[in-house]
Amino acid sequence: MSTATLLVELFTEELPPKALKKLGESFATAIADGLKSRALLEDTYVATLYATPRRLAVSITDVRAVAPDQSFVEKLMPVAVGLDKNGNATPALMKKLAAKSLASIDVSTLERESDGKADQLIYRGIAKGHALHVGLQAALEEAIANLPVPKVMTYQLADGHTSVQFVRPAHGLVALYGAEVVPVSVLGLQVGNVTHGHRFQGATDIALTHADEYETRLETEGGVIASFEKRRREIERLLFERAEEHGATLGEREDYLALLDEVTALVERPSVYAGSFEAEFLTVPAECLILTMKLNQKYFPLFHADGSLSSRFLIVSNMRLHNPHNIIEGNQRVVRPRLADARFFFETDKRTQLDARVPKLGAVVYHHKLGNQLQRMQRVQKLAGQIAMLIGANPAHAERAAVLAKADLLTDMVGEFPELQGTMGRYYALHDGEAAEVADAIEQQYWPKGAGGALPEQGASIALMMADKLETLAGLFAIGQVPTGDKDPFALRRHALGVLRVLVEMKLSVDLPDLIKAAFGVFEDIASVNNISSHAQVELQTFIYERLRGYLREQTLGAKTYNALEVESVLAQRPARLAQLPAQLAAVREFMALPEAASLAAANKRIGNILKKAEATFIRADAALLVEPAEHALFAALTNTGAAFNAAFAAQNFTAALQSLAPLRVPVDAFFEGVMVNAEDVNLRHNRLALLNDLHVMMNKVADLSKLAA
Repeated sequence: MSTATLLVELFTEELPPKALKKLGESFATAIADGLKSRALLEDTYVATLYATPRRLAVSITDVRAVAPDQSFVEKLMPVAVGLDKNGNATPALMKKLAAKSLASIDVSTLERESDGKADQLIYRGIAKGHALHVGLQAALEEAIANLPVPKVMTYQLADGHTSVQFVRPAHGLVALYGAEVVPVSVLGLQVGNVTHGHRFQGATDIALTHADEYETRLETEGGVIASFEKRRREIERLLFERAEEHGATLGEREDYLALLDEVTALVERPSVYAGSFEAEFLTVPAECLILTMKLNQKYFPLFHADGSLSSRFLIVSNMRLHNPHNIIEGNQRVVRPRLADARFFFETDKRTQLDARVPKLGAVVYHHKLGNQLQRMQRVQKLAGQIAMLIGANPAHAERAAVLAKADLLTDMVGEFPELQGTMGRYYALHDGEAAEVADAIEQQYWPKGAGGALPEQGASIALMMADKLETLAGLFAIGQVPTGDKDPFALRRHALGVLRVLVEMKLSVDLPDLIKAAFGVFEDIASVNNISSHAQVELQTFIYERLRGYLREQTLGAKTYNALEVESVLAQRPARLAQLPAQLAAVREFMALPEAASLAAANKRIGNILKKAEATFIRADAALLVEPAEHALFAALTNTGAAFNAAFAAQNFTAALQSLAPLRVPVDAFFEGVMVNAEDVNLRHNRLALLNDLHVMMNKVADLSKLAA
């Protein structure tokens, strides 16, 4: 069957830049999937997506002109319903056949097949394959209907009365199969073979003669790099090139990736030029200048080798000019007032100390059921002091930082740039003469800022960060604002993960249930919280442990992540002290490599089931009541192993502790082969159960080994 390349392009007005990448991926994937589901693609097909500010397109190789015919089986109805006693079709069958466009078939040709309950009438036929234009029309409509459009526009077509909806007005549609135009239509557009180049530096109309020439001709004649990824790579290359020319760097890559995606969605013919601003603006905190340049102007700040901000920045332009003087001067002229505003905000804010702003937090609503920001501050202050004592930090510093933590919300700078919450609080606290530990804690209360982000660095910062997140979790759980499905408007999952990361990665010697109890304890002024705090505590603890499961599944030993059984083994008993979990997981992984592991895990599961059925309170096994050689052997082995196990466990050498269990395999297996646990003699039975309980307790101190049983 012959194949060719298919090109589909939708030409539009400027698409929203922050959504362009997802729009392009969705458009291309949906069309390819739509054609594939209709058997119009060979298995060897390759789909290449294109997305620029003014177009969404996809090129797909190995596309069939007509899908192959396919056999199908249609189960119609039971024979008893479809045929009368003479074998003639009943009205019910005739109606069914008409609905399936099979009214002309000979009923006697229908096959019969049992479904286990009754004989069914079966029709076997051949379905004609879709022609490309039919399959593409359907795929195109599906692609447009399912685009992740942030906001739909309604606009009129050229006829003046027909309205259509799309993310932006669409003005052109290209669908080429090899050299042939595919007759499809969408959004009121008539299909053709004409694409359009750069608005100012390319051919206005480019008549394509073949689908394979799209990308090349658009770039050479139209001045447009159609591929989003290729354009992105080119912009990054130019950014590095210009930065090196000025002996500077772009800073950390993760800090500019979002901006790189955004500017890639703003230009079709990228060039990069360097601008500068007066060095006097560098007296303003670098974060303010960086945010001003990136957020408002889409500039890339440049940094010195030591990481400090320079007075130069890079501009990504949509124009390639031999003399870019006007572009550079224009951008420099635009950025100066922005930087001047930032300097004005900073100097104005410094005139009022942070602690003088604190009383005004009483006028800022936090949540209508949980009071204002001043009341919340007082709760966080109390909780931060308690946590500081638990982790051995300075309670005075933690409480002082909590008092000042939200005061920068009332500053002009944070009012203009909410992203600078905490960051500006640190600068203003240092200006006011607060201790460095207090100032750092104000900034780090919002850490980690993303997955894998940095954690607070010292005691007061850790205490405030955890207090802020736990107070939020406790309060919102108490009033029923619990995340459901993918909805989490208060970012409670992120708050929980932040607390978990601190407890685990910073190895804090504090129990999670104690922290949760303390968090609910600071709400004594909120009656509605106190009335349901017990239930909410349990619910919150369960919520956090669920986040912990996901977090641990992402951890690795070497290059391999932990599996569900390994994670469940260490979480089965809901450990209170989370700092030990990485060592416990590593120990479980090492234990599972032992030849005795599978047998011991299975025995542990068996022992657990036996003990669940036993209605007795267990005390330690009595050597005087041992009868069978196998139980004597197990008792001796348990005594000998216990010494090594307990020493390793006390030293928190969990790997050695679990490995010390290996010699128990033989006596445990022998015990189950030669000893009747449920003996008729009550004393004998209880002693054997006590022996198994002693074994079970030791085996499950590091992890619940029964969870590892196949």
